Amino acid sequence: MRILLVPPDTRPPTLDLPVQLGRMTGAEMLVPPAPALPFFFTPGNTDLLKSWLLENAAGTDALVVCLETLTLGGMIPARRVSDSLEVALSRLETLREVKRLNPNLRIYAFGVVVRVAHDNDPHEEKPYYGEWGRELRAYSTAFDRHARHGAGEKDALDAAQAALPGDILADWLGTRERNRAVHLAAMDLLKEGILTHLSVTLDDTSEYGLAAFDRRMLEARADELGVWNSFDTYPGADEVPCALLTRALRHDLPPAKAWVVYSGTLGAGAGMNYEDRPAGELVKAHLRGAGCVQARSFEEANFILAVNTPGKRQANGQPDLATVDTPDRHLPAFVDDLREFLSRGLAVSLADIAYPNGAERRLWNLLQALPLAELAGYSAWNTAGNTLGSAVAFGALAPLVTNKAVQQEAVFSRMVDDALYQAFTRPEVRSALVEPSPFDLGGQREAAEEKLRELMTPRIHALWEKHFAREGRWLFLYPPHLAWPRLFTGVFPLQVSTNSPVSMKESSPEL
Repeated sequence: MRILLVPPDTRPPTLDLPVQLGRMTGAEMLVPPAPALPFFFTPGNTDLLKSWLLENAAGTDALVVCLETLTLGGMIPARRVSDSLEVALSRLETLREVKRLNPNLRIYAFGVVVRVAHDNDPHEEKPYYGEWGRELRAYSTAFDRHARHGAGEKDALDAAQAALPGDILADWLGTRERNRAVHLAAMDLLKEGILTHLSVTLDDTSEYGLAAFDRRMLEARADELGVWNSFDTYPGADEVPCALLTRALRHDLPPAKAWVVYSGTLGAGAGMNYEDRPAGELVKAHLRGAGCVQARSFEEANFILAVNTPGKRQANGQPDLATVDTPDRHLPAFVDDLREFLSRGLAVSLADIAYPNGAERRLWNLLQALPLAELAGYSAWNTAGNTLGSAVAFGALAPLVTNKAVQQEAVFSRMVDDALYQAFTRPEVRSALVEPSPFDLGGQREAAEEKLRELMTPRIHALWEKHFAREGRWLFLYPPHLAWPRLFTGVFPLQVSTNSPVSMKESSPEL
């Protein structure tokens, strides 16, 4: 199978991971040239991207495409650029042209509702968000509360609006309205049959806010068009390429069935920090997003989705004894279950959502007693939605794996990033710097990357030797670095190969 992938950006989880998932099943994965893709908040070249799509449409089975990259230069640029709606809609028409060139092409598209960021990031959001983020968040909440509850919330809405400069509020809302119009136009393409499936997800959302307001509008439009068989809207963003790739690779197969196991008996009801629903509803949404269903019995399941949830609700700092590591769950028993599943040769994909932005350190330490290389999937990064979508894709694609080395590379890469870096090393690198900004390291980037390499390189090799090293398989590791001038996203280039270092020496960079 030949698949074109247009990602939301070029970070490892949004670009490298879906490519690895495709390759492990034997698919040929093609991605656009680098200038056609965004870098941080710099938009990609949309004209070059269009040319690439038209040139590669023939002979391709499926296209997985981020609407923001296609129409506005990328997921982050789409929050910042001033391109008009008319220009964005003209770029959206590229999908109609591609479909005309290849009527059999299956197009899996996804868009992301503009987020209301939880922090005052002036780089991933409009530059003025650094100064006015708190007030914009307050307006977002007040607007949605008024929309839902009526006149009783009017005073709060008026106060929130009065706290903001009119031009800033108008610009911010105008960006949201433009992007929403692109998503609604994509729904029309879905209804016409140009698109095979469309997902419009909510990035960093909450119970109240403009994203929730947009979701209700999308749901109402889906009701009007009658497209729910091929449409999804739910909390998520960066993991959606993996979900839609799963749909593309399994398009002629029955839905994969997941047996869901939580780390606590009340895990399905656990609260999430960046989503508008409890863990169990989020799991159901991400299974559907990838074309999967929840198994009604253990015997009928194709894979086990093991979900480490907080006792009551996610928290940002580890350890948290108030809402995460509580008597509402018993991690040793959860690990015992994983050991039993693996001993029976079952496909187990582990989603660790106890904390956002990295693995739970206590669980990771307990997992060291297990044969981690036998996991079908592992994920513990960023939001609960990011983690769940990736873990579902790993599990659903496990029966299709034809290249075990690439599958091991994908799982090992996630452990390196989500556990070794995000949970353990990133805080250590931060503490070695001088009051680093979470948004821009400035002149401290070189020192950060030097410390990153110093700490991560031996830890990566140690993890490999303990769990993954085996006869006939080798790890090739290249210098770790940061994706952008901030600590949030590390890049850990590596390759798992069945070729020995001697045979790879001439074709690989120096180790």
